[in-house]
This record gives sequence, structure tokens and C-alpha cells, in this order.
Amino acid sequence: MSSDPWGRVDETGTVYVRTADGEQVVGSWQAGSPEEALAYFERKYEGLVVEIGLLEKRVRTTDLSAKDAQVAIDHLREQVDAHHAVGDLASLKERLDALVSSVESRREERKQQRAKQSEEARKAKEDLVTEAEQLAQSDQWRAAGERLRALVDTWKGLPRLDRKSDDELWHRFSHARSAFSKRRKAHFAQLDAQREDARRIKERLVAEAESLSKSQDWGPTAARYRELMSDWKAAGRAQREHEDDLWNRFRGAQDVFFAARSGVFAERDAEQTENLKLKEELAEEAEKLLPIGDLKSARAAFRAINERWEAIGHVPRDARPKVEGRMHTVERALQDAEETEWRRTNPEARARAAGLTGQLQAAVDKLRTQIDTARAQGNASRADKLERELEGRQALLDQALKGLQEFGG
Repeated sequence: MSSDPWGRVDETGTVYVRTADGEQVVGSWQAGSPEEALAYFERKYEGLVVEIGLLEKRVRTTDLSAKDAQVAIDHLREQVDAHHAVGDLASLKERLDALVSSVESRREERKQQRAKQSEEARKAKEDLVTEAEQLAQSDQWRAAGERLRALVDTWKGLPRLDRKSDDELWHRFSHARSAFSKRRKAHFAQLDAQREDARRIKERLVAEAESLSKSQDWGPTAARYRELMSDWKAAGRAQREHEDDLWNRFRGAQDVFFAARSGVFAERDAEQTENLKLKEELAEEAEKLLPIGDLKSARAAFRAINERWEAIGHVPRDARPKVEGRMHTVERALQDAEETEWRRTNPEARARAAGLTGQLQAAVDKLRTQIDTARAQGNASRADKLERELEGRQALLDQALKGLQEFGG
């Protein structure tokens, strides 16, 4: 018979292990000595120790699932409970019990972690849905479309929630995207229609612009081109593939007209510059008639100068007021001289002036007599009143006498 602290072998070769519940039969050994029997079952015990140690390490350092860990624990516990090893089986049971507690703790941690991750995922998806619903009302078609595509990629990277919650949020998210796509499609359909209308309008404008390009009716045609340009701007843009071609034709027609007009105007400007030089020479010649001496000869000379003036033609518009003003000054001087001469030689006017002067002189003489009488009578107030009236009549008399002098008398 052989024994150690944890087991023994009796004379029949039966191997026992000592436990808190008493000895338990481990097995029977007939192939060798009792020592060899104990050593064999002790090695089996050491094997269990190693397996439990490895499982403890896997539970502690890897992401072994709670389910797989429990299966491994149950498998080892069956071997320990079967008493097919010699050693401190109670300590192995304690280690397996501790492993169970550790796995349960990890299971609870992972459950809480999954709950936290699920809540974070729910919050993230709710935020995505809220943003998508806001973007669904945006008119920033390109930016909003790109952002919605980015939100889809973000959604795909998030964990799934419970089926009901995930489906509800996805339905709102998908509906927002569909609403945006529908609005964008309607917008661009309307835009396409507007651009088609713009194309038709601009084709008509181009046709008219091209028909006017050879016109020599410079003023009205230039004005019409300005109107066509306003209509062009008001029409909006046509489709990109048509816009540039239509604009090139429209602009080209204008360039043909305005280039021709510029050529004609350049010739006209040169001619008008020469006309200005000639008219300035005539104005200088006319100014030599001033001051007016011999009215008859001055009038004849001015008439001859004016005939040559009228034959010259147009001058540049900005120079016209100054050069014409010089001629008008001479013409007004002639008119003033003619009017003075007419008044001086008109017998009817002289007679009227003389009659008026006589009437005013008589009135002045009468007032002076009345003033003297009033002062002689001591009526100072009446004398003062008559003197004020005399001042007015004397002023009229002085003016009439001056006019009479113009008639030479």
C-alpha cells in the first residue's frame, strides 16, 4: 500500500483521492507499482491545473465570450468532479468558481458596455436623422447632397440597434433623403424649363441682332442693340451647351455693326474737326466788326460771313456752344444797334416820347406850385405829401428825357 497527502493506493490497486467529503475512488491500477499509480493520477491533476491556468489567462487577457468561457469551465468542472486525478481538487473547484464569478462580471460589464454603445449609437443615429431632416429643406443642392451622402456612410459605420428602433430611425432618415431628392429633381426640372425658354428667347435676339449688323441707321440701330442687350440679360441663362454659342453670335453681330459705325464716325469726326477750324476763323472775322460803327456795312459784312458759316456744315457737339456763342454775340450787337437806330429815326416814336415828356414836365411844374402854396398856407403835412409825389414824377420825367435824347432831341 502506498499513499501521499492527497491520495493512496490499496493492496487491490484501487486509487483513492482525499476530499472534504472523504476519500473518493479515482481508478484502478494493475500495470505497475502503487507509486507509479499515484504518479500517473498526480500528472492528470497537474494537467487540470495547467488547463485551468490557461483558461484563467484567456478570460483575463482575451475577448473570449462568456458563453465559450462557461463551456470550458463546465468541461473542466466535469473532469474535477469525476475525481480522476490525485491532488487538491477542492482548490481547483475554488478556482473554477472564481472563474465563473469573473466571467459573470465580464458578462455584466460587456452587457453595460453594449448598452452604452447602443445608446451612443441611438444618439448618433438620431442626430443623423435630425440633420438629414434639416438638409431636406435646403436649397444648397450640391453641398446638401454631398452632406447627405456622407451621412449615409456614417450611418453604415454605426452599430445596429434593436430592430424596431433601427427601422423607425432608418425610415425617417430615408424619407428625408427622398424628400430632398424630390425637391432637387423638381428644382432642376424647373431650371431646365427656364433655360429652354431662355434659349428660345436668345435665339430670337440673336436672329434680330444678326439682321441689324449691316444697318447704317446708326442712332436707332445702336439704341435697338441696347434694348436687345437688356432683353438678353433679363432672359436668364440657357443650357451650358447653347449659352456660349448664342452669346458669341449675339456679340459678333454687335461687333460688326459698331465697328462699321466707328469707322464712319471717325471719318465724320475728322471732317467736323476741320469744320470747327473754319468756323473759328469766321467767328474771329465777325468779331472784328465790333464795336458797330457803320451799321449798314457791318450788317452786309456779317451777312456774307454767315452765308459762308452755313455752308461749312457740322462741328463736334462739345465745341458747338462756344463757337456758335461767339457768332451770336456779334449778331446781338448788330440787333441792338439796329434797334437803337430805329428808335432814333422813328418820327412816331419820337413824337410819343416828346408828348410824354411834356406831360410829365407839366405835372412836375404843377406839383411845385402846389407845394409852394401849401407851405405859404402853413400846411406842412400836405406840402410833405406833395413833395413825395413830386419825387416819383421827377424820376419818370428824368427817364423820359433820357429816352428823348436817344432820338437826337
